[in-house]
Amino acid sequence: MNIETLFYLFAAVTVFAALCVITARNPLHAVLFLVLAFVSSSGIWLLLEAEFLAIALVLVYVGAVMVLFLFVVMMLDINIEQLRVGFLRWLPVGLLLAAVIGVQMVWVLGAPEISAGKTPVVHAADYSNTKELGRLIYTEYVYPFELAAVILLVAMVAAIALTLRRRRDAKRQDISQQVKVKKQDRLRIVSVPSASEAGVAQDVVVSGDHTAD
Repeated sequence: MNIETLFYLFAAVTVFAALCVITARNPLHAVLFLVLAFVSSSGIWLLLEAEFLAIALVLVYVGAVMVLFLFVVMMLDINIEQLRVGFLRWLPVGLLLAAVIGVQMVWVLGAPEISAGKTPVVHAADYSNTKELGRLIYTEYVYPFELAAVILLVAMVAAIALTLRRRRDAKRQDISQQVKVKKQDRLRIVSVPSASEAGVAQDVVVSGDHTAD
């Protein structure tokens, strides 16, 4: 089996798994199909001799992130019917975005410098694509790399802000109101009789009961 056949095989599996992620009715099945898409994508990167990216995809996303997703999906009581309510309503928007992404990919891959093909570069025996990737990221593509880091940071902060918004069914502490509390608002002094007084009162009650008998 040659490399071209393997590429089309991995590409078909990736596209099939991606479609199943969207159309699966069970969230657990969608997560498992996403794992399959990541594994097949790592196979494509192996064919492109990007071993570091393939291993990082399997270890980071499949081994860590997707395992976390599986635990979250299995622990939460997700209402599947409610999630499917807006599927058909947002389907045209999703198809439009998919068409835009497809046009961009055809435009980029159809560029003359890519479609014309280049002679494969013969590397030395001690060549490391990991070292070359690090060199490109921190020299030629340092500004896009920093921009992507800032975008991810903003997305993380936005996710935290959306999670911490006020809800009526959630109990939260109001520090300013706790600081303003005074003693008379929370403390009430109750007069309790001493042990001797309580004993005398009990004897009187018992004596009264015997007298009544």
